[in-house]
Amino acid sequence: MPDPTQDLEPFRQALRDFLRQHLPTDIRDSVRRGQPLSRERTIAWNGILAAHGYLVPHWPKEWGGLGWTVNQQLAFDEEMCTHDAPELNAITLDMIGPVLVRYGSDAQRQRFLPAIASGQQWWCQGYSEPNAGSDLASLATRAERRGDHYVVTGSKIWTSYAQYADWMFCLVRTDTQVKQQAGISFLLIDMKSPGITVRPIVGIHGWVVFNEVFLDNVEVPVDNLVGEENQGWTIAKSLLEFERLKLARVGENKRRRARCRTVAMERQVNGRRIAEHEWFRTRFAQLDARLLALEANAERFIARAQAGERIGADVSMLKLRGSQLIQLWEELTVDALGEDALPLDAQRLEGGGDAPEGLAAIAGTASSRRFLSRGYTIAGGSSEIQHNILARQVLGL
Repeated sequence: MPDPTQDLEPFRQALRDFLRQHLPTDIRDSVRRGQPLSRERTIAWNGILAAHGYLVPHWPKEWGGLGWTVNQQLAFDEEMCTHDAPELNAITLDMIGPVLVRYGSDAQRQRFLPAIASGQQWWCQGYSEPNAGSDLASLATRAERRGDHYVVTGSKIWTSYAQYADWMFCLVRTDTQVKQQAGISFLLIDMKSPGITVRPIVGIHGWVVFNEVFLDNVEVPVDNLVGEENQGWTIAKSLLEFERLKLARVGENKRRRARCRTVAMERQVNGRRIAEHEWFRTRFAQLDARLLALEANAERFIARAQAGERIGADVSMLKLRGSQLIQLWEELTVDALGEDALPLDAQRLEGGGDAPEGLAAIAGTASSRRFLSRGYTIAGGSSEIQHNILARQVLGL
């Protein structure tokens, strides 16, 4: 276990050594090819990380973490991305875990935090609804208290990986007589509860990432209320600042840059590598410059967080720029592949078989990844919302 210090290079080197020794080859190759991983393979990787203390290092030590700083955690995320480790389930590890540490009861912490830290428990986020997306405060899913239970009725949509989840943390309306934000509560719901139906949404990319979740008179123990009744909006807002900091996705952008470079170096047109064509060189240089600027901007916010300063509304620029840049890398990769990006290799799409390395491995899922990347400017707060936040709260327009 490395000893994180202000000099992050030895820290990063220790992480690279760990990944070389412990990241399974089949998982690394699937990630390098851009394939989704099954729940089973994801849980297996979580177990490896947990066994070495790397699954929740940013948590407090009393709950299985190492007390890492924001700087160390983001460096860890970047090394994971650039060395083809799977992206971790932020909903489970970065959202509900820290929420329970901060707002959960002693009984809730004892019940859930060890299970999450073991890597074996999977959570989903029940926020968005068919008529309450970016305008989340207008949510209509109702929870009525009846004795020692709430009875929950309503639906959620765009619920990422709900088909795999064991539990859902859910915003519900518990008071309809007050202003919207004041009548919302934060519940923990067992996905095996009677009355829950999960309907997968198959995207144009061919993968099931999002789901509809229907709650039909689902009974939830009052003990599963986090914080006070009608105080859920405060808890929900507490997730946003660090989430925005991570949603710069510097590491994910570097992963895509490397994949794009591989295509350009290996594919040829008219006897010349794509990397030698002026149109590609110009676009690659432009995106690379934007990535450098994104990383530099992220460093400014990290330094503020490290100094204990409050991260303000201007952090929205990181999410805005980082998500747009991911889309541009995927578009450039598809353009560099040309007609090779048209066929869809179902076996590679599902992460199965012994697909080849390099160009052929990437081409089979390139178009799917491009379509999938459209969601990056929606999830976590749409680009339109980020623009509004910056305009109103930063520029005062």
